[in-house]
Amino acid sequence: MTDPQNPPAPGRIMAAEMAEQPAVLRRILDQGGPKIREVAAAIAARRPRFVLLTARGTSDNAALYAKYLVEILLGKPAGLASMSTTTAYGARPDLTDVLVVTVSQSGGSPDLVASTKAAREAGAVTLAVTNNADSPLAEVSEFHIDLLAGPEKALPATKTYTAELLALYLLVEGLRGGDGAAAEVLPDLAAQVLGRRGEVRTLAERYRFAQRLVLTSRGYGYPTAREAALKLMETTYIPASPFSGADLLHGPLAMVDNVSPVIAVVPDGKGGEALQPVLDRLRGRGADLMVIGQQEQVDAASAGFALPPGVPEEVQPVLEILPLQQLAYEVAIARGQDPDAPRALAKVTETH
Repeated sequence: MTDPQNPPAPGRIMAAEMAEQPAVLRRILDQGGPKIREVAAAIAARRPRFVLLTARGTSDNAALYAKYLVEILLGKPAGLASMSTTTAYGARPDLTDVLVVTVSQSGGSPDLVASTKAAREAGAVTLAVTNNADSPLAEVSEFHIDLLAGPEKALPATKTYTAELLALYLLVEGLRGGDGAAAEVLPDLAAQVLGRRGEVRTLAERYRFAQRLVLTSRGYGYPTAREAALKLMETTYIPASPFSGADLLHGPLAMVDNVSPVIAVVPDGKGGEALQPVLDRLRGRGADLMVIGQQEQVDAASAGFALPPGVPEEVQPVLEILPLQQLAYEVAIARGQDPDAPRALAKVTETH
């Protein structure tokens, strides 16, 4: 029971759950890996021709990451489902030989359950990726992957997001017969990144009074930019707009000035190479540019956070989001808000 004379410190739960992430990643690799490989082998034997990903909120950003994995590593077309076509309009597309992957921390949102049930009835191979093996979503799906993240009590999702990323990476690796070895470094490197909290606190002091933020990336980093924007908005209440670097040049660049900060997630690989012209344009406009990426990219920006080198690009998103989760937390604390319980939000969002 909470002592009304001594209320818990703001952000205590979110801070603890962020700190759990290295252990959660290790648990997925050690305990969840065999089950994920088993599920992947069973699905691969069905030879799906297309992958359709279904999710909301934070899980939607993890699903977008999986879309990149499927298209790049598997060479199969992938799409993000528009659930209202099923739940609101009653559409029933033919999903024969389609793999439908529904990603949800709770597995309890009615539209996710309904659309997955409809997909299975329409001939799809259905897979639920959740943090609740007993959820309604797991029950209606043919296959299930447990995130093994443990209860997540803070409203902003942190450990379940990185758990989703890793589980989806291991799934795609299993579907193509890979061993997922690139992920083995993640738990130790995640601990290193999270241990540099003082650097993030300095960045938070720089941006605590921002009126709006723009986030950008390309390739595997784009889902990170979207998830970081969501975390910043729900914890700090600062409007944050995420754009693909390519889309940023098609008009939104006009709103960038030397007052509104731009946070760029710069992958070490092809995505970062594709983002370079955008970074050049931003610097040319005098933008206050913060970079999450390699040291040389940070050195060329106004501020930033350098990530460990030598990590394969396809698993970098697991590390990229960590300092941005901490930034959302630290900015919220600096602004006198409680990131554990953002206003007007509920842990399970029941959309239909």
